[in-house]
Amino acid sequence: MTVAATFEIEYLQYLGADGRPVAEIPAAFKDANTLLPLFKQMLFVRTFDTKAIALQRTGKLGTYAACLGHEATHVGIGASMLPDDVFAPSYREYGAQFMRGVQPREVLLYWGGDERGNDFAGPRKDFAWSVPISTQCLHAAGAALAFKLRKETNLAVACCGDGGSSKTDFYAALNSAGAYQLPLILCVINNGWAISVPRSAQTGAKTLAQKGLAGGLHCLQVDGNDLIAVLEGMRRAAELARSGQGGSVIEFMTYRLHDHTTADDARRYRDEAEVKDAWTRDPMPRLRTYLTAQGVWNEELEKAWAEECGKKVDVEINAYLETPVQPVEAMFDYLYADMPADLLAQRAAVLALEGRR
Repeated sequence: MTVAATFEIEYLQYLGADGRPVAEIPAAFKDANTLLPLFKQMLFVRTFDTKAIALQRTGKLGTYAACLGHEATHVGIGASMLPDDVFAPSYREYGAQFMRGVQPREVLLYWGGDERGNDFAGPRKDFAWSVPISTQCLHAAGAALAFKLRKETNLAVACCGDGGSSKTDFYAALNSAGAYQLPLILCVINNGWAISVPRSAQTGAKTLAQKGLAGGLHCLQVDGNDLIAVLEGMRRAAELARSGQGGSVIEFMTYRLHDHTTADDARRYRDEAEVKDAWTRDPMPRLRTYLTAQGVWNEELEKAWAEECGKKVDVEINAYLETPVQPVEAMFDYLYADMPADLLAQRAAVLALEGRR
């Protein structure tokens, strides 16, 4: 038998669920002090996430997509990018966006129904949140093509979920990246569920990373609950992209510890034992254990930082709550340069209801 080609998917993991090293730590991350700011950012993200859910439950925020359990993956992705790179998120990668300068109050504005939140701080070339599934992958591919045509060394990064990797948009993006050797990193954040559809019902592929093989991309599967593995996986992919060696598909293995959104009740479709087991792989305790063993973290430091995180998030919440509501005509005024007659009539009707002309 003649074999046309063979492939394999490497799996990266450096910290086990108990926080102990299971492989040689990469040289770039051996100094635990380099990980400390990222761990603190992960703690901040979890504090923000908890308070955002509380805001929604008390009627002060619209539907919100929690990121509980994704902190290592999100922060690691954001930490691996440069300011002039382009980020195309889905709708829950707050940790990555905070690393890139987005303000928490802007996230709250967006989920509070105010589109001004999408005009966020940070790199102006980054894309807005994308609720349509995986369409952002095509946007990132376009940005990557622009970088190549301009002979720039920047790269584009897009995030989607395991369900998003089943969309045609994802396949079109990876095919373009392979055909044109684009500096694109497609991050598939495999949290086990596409809302209520389990990973097992989405595809027959043994891994989601291997989907990139069809397009000729570099492929890697990473323990997404291990910050060091996330950083190393992104480092490798970024090095390949910036040196003209093409794009990558990285599958980050993690778990969605909260409902899909606050409009969802995952108890209807997820087994309690499965969720309980996933908590044993929570990214926070494992990195906390490792940093404590390395002598750069302790309970006192965490208590002080947790208190500071609470204060910082409260400042952001207050800024969101105190933001003046836009006038009702704003929903009409920014759609068209020349507003159609039917919308002009609707605008006038709305103003009349408010007693204004």
